Amino acid sequence: MATYLEFEQKIKQIEEQIEAARARGDLHAVQILKKELEKEVSKTYKNLSDYQKLQLARHPDRPYALDYVKLLMENAYEIHGDRCYRDDPAIICYLGYIDGQRTLLIGEQKGRGTKNKLKRNFGMPHPEGYRKALRAAKLAEKFKIPVLMLIDTPGAYPGIGAEERGQSEAIARNLFELSQLDTVTVSVVIGEGGSGGALAIGVADKLAMMRYSVFSVISPEGCAAILWNDPSKVEQATKALKITSEDLLKLGLIDDIVDEPLIGAHRDKIGAAKALKEYFLKNVQELSKLSSKERLDLRYEKLMSRGRFAEEG
Repeated sequence: MATYLEFEQKIKQIEEQIEAARARGDLHAVQILKKELEKEVSKTYKNLSDYQKLQLARHPDRPYALDYVKLLMENAYEIHGDRCYRDDPAIICYLGYIDGQRTLLIGEQKGRGTKNKLKRNFGMPHPEGYRKALRAAKLAEKFKIPVLMLIDTPGAYPGIGAEERGQSEAIARNLFELSQLDTVTVSVVIGEGGSGGALAIGVADKLAMMRYSVFSVISPEGCAAILWNDPSKVEQATKALKITSEDLLKLGLIDDIVDEPLIGAHRDKIGAAKALKEYFLKNVQELSKLSSKERLDLRYEKLMSRGRFAEEG
């Protein structure tokens, strides 16, 4: 059963009418309703608020990293463990091919259903997850394999065990190592990018966001609790934080927006996977034309430009 958000109820009604018309064999009604659906989709999704985009980024039907592995990769082989403590299921690493292009895919996996969510720790990695990601990235560097990183986490796990095992060091180590990784790297926020938990696999030659994804230093709920001590102000916090793909592109904090289907990846997973594949392959082709020095210099310059400002007057 598909899940519909409050602002998608009109779309739900039309889709139900289409199914009823199909069941009656009324093809003429189906065609009319499809046109009505197109208009409603355009009207709804072209006028979304920041909070509605946040809801879409967290939508339970939105494809997760493992969904993209299944939709995009051939001969996928999973890499497990950090060779230090354990395997963290909140981070997945796969070697395989995307349209014939040898690829290492690293992703944060939230999990569906209570049992799987607990297994994946709701997509909140422990330090061993980030160390596994770095081990896989170093393997890709050794064999000059392009790396695709898929960000989708509310944040790194803040539990006692994670802190004892060096959560902040693991994230900092990834930032340092990925900044100078000598292979093509592309990172895409596919859902929710939460603070350091997202940054740990977010340092790349190209950092992009899916159309309805979000990227923030803190969750809007956390922001509302800290600033106003009032969870009801989450919509106000969402707008103030500037966390949408359009906001971050304007601020120069990301390179591109991956143009997922207007109706959203949660309604068109295949269309979203196609958009992600095309973006990745296009950038691999372009970045592969550069020498290692040219590519690393561009990456360094981009990272050093973060937070740069000019004083007026």
